Order: sequence, then structure tokens, then C-alpha cells
Amino acid sequence: MSGETSLKVLLSSMSPVLHEGEYVFCTVDAGHEPDLKEVLCFFREAEGLTLIMRKSLADAKGLVYTFVASWITLTVHSSLAAVGLTAAVAKALAEQHISCNVVAAFYHDHLFVPVQDAEKAMLALQALSAAA
Repeated sequence: MSGETSLKVLLSSMSPVLHEGEYVFCTVDAGHEPDLKEVLCFFREAEGLTLIMRKSLADAKGLVYTFVASWITLTVHSSLAAVGLTAAVAKALAEQHISCNVVAAFYHDHLFVPVQDAEKAMLALQALSAAA
């Protein structure tokens, strides 16, 4: 199995990194195939494609969005089979009244939090890691 599964290790070594820029979630019709160089992530749903991309690119393409986020990566290589990381992170952020959208990729977990809460989220994540 690839990646760490111990919750204690995951939390103590998650080392969150705040990326520069603003990111948005947009949706386009299922028939639209995005240029993968332009999107950070996409997910195919019955209603259409959800795209996560830089706000500036969405604006340039005239795409509609309602949520402007900052992107935080937990740099620990977490296993996709790990139990509790998402719950612990969500709880720590919820206690600070910060919403969070999580994308789990092969190597890392990625958090999208309201842009105005980015620094507060980083402090909450750092405190969670230090307490582990």
C-alpha cells in the first residue's frame, strides 16, 4: 500500500502549504472537454463537469462560480486507505467556523477554504499538527 496510514503520523507530519492565488469551482456541460493544462482538477457528475481552476482563468473564460477559495496542500503522503485524516482536519477547521472542500489525490490531500479564511485555516492546521 502506498502512503502513510497512521493517523498520528499523518497529523504530526501533515505540513500544510498554502498555495498562491485564488481558485474557484465551476461547472460546464458534460459534453465540454476541458483542456487539462487549464484545470487543477475536474470531476464528472451526472449534471456536468465540475472544474477547479484559477479564478483568473475562470474569469477570462466567462465561467460562473460562487465560491472563491485558497488552496492548501497537506504535504504528507497519505494513503487513500487512511482513516480519520479528513475527519480530524474538518473538525479542526469547523471549530474555527471555516468551511472546507477536500480533494484526495494519490499523494496528498488538498483543502479548499474560503480565501478570507486562509491564514486562520493554516493556524488551525498547524495547531492540530503540533498537538498530534
